[in-house]
Amino acid sequence: MIVSAAQLHLCIGDLDGNRLAARRAIEAAAEAGARLIVLPELTASGYVFDDRAEAMSLAEGLAGPTVAEWSDLAASRDLVIVGGVAERDAGGALFNTAVVVDSTGLRASYRKAHLWDREKEVFTPGDARPVLVDTAVGSIAVMVCYDLEFPEWMRFAALGGADIVCVPTNWPLAPRPEGERPGEVVRAQAAASTNRVYLIAADRCGTERGVSWTGGSTIIDPDGFAIAGPVSADEPALLLADIEPARARDKSLSDRNHVFDDRRLDLY
Repeated sequence: MIVSAAQLHLCIGDLDGNRLAARRAIEAAAEAGARLIVLPELTASGYVFDDRAEAMSLAEGLAGPTVAEWSDLAASRDLVIVGGVAERDAGGALFNTAVVVDSTGLRASYRKAHLWDREKEVFTPGDARPVLVDTAVGSIAVMVCYDLEFPEWMRFAALGGADIVCVPTNWPLAPRPEGERPGEVVRAQAAASTNRVYLIAADRCGTERGVSWTGGSTIIDPDGFAIAGPVSADEPALLLADIEPARARDKSLSDRNHVFDDRRLDLY
């Protein structure tokens, strides 16, 4: 099964332009045979808000135009799409949300629980564990960006039966030694291998209001190896990889070792 991570160049406030970039990436991935497509965090709105009021002005409900368009694309091409939106709920709260849509429409939504830096001034944190959805492409779990830094969050997803963990993200560029991979990618590889799951991270590229992005989009196998990406932080990219979801259901490391059974819960 072919899966995809779409690294996009997005612009704060350009709702129509950002939706168009996402639609083109979805269509291109589908043409290449992808069944599961992961888009970045806050795809429609952009990320570097001046304040909460600006974020609120760019937010929408889960019945809004972004989710509706992704649902239409999923239905017309038999896809599963995971992507990020700024969600405004009926009570006026604002969440950094990722949605899962397939040919039947909206399947699930997940509100980012671990807020990064100035996100704490804009969003309300989610209060639920990573969402798990049984889809036509396998069991997928969803979390957003900084959530991935917490090993407990990945373990919840893996113990819940996830074959694939989908991570819409906006990783700001951080200094690193020459020749080294981004730390976010290193940690994503470790998370995939210690839980023996596939992991798909869709990052951004370019610069937004002075913030540059890592361009860390990558697809990782259950051994922790990148089978697509990471790619240049300067340009949009469409990553594709052929995966076998059943591999993620085998948690054995050897004839005598198993990543779940070997845990010493009596000591933790």
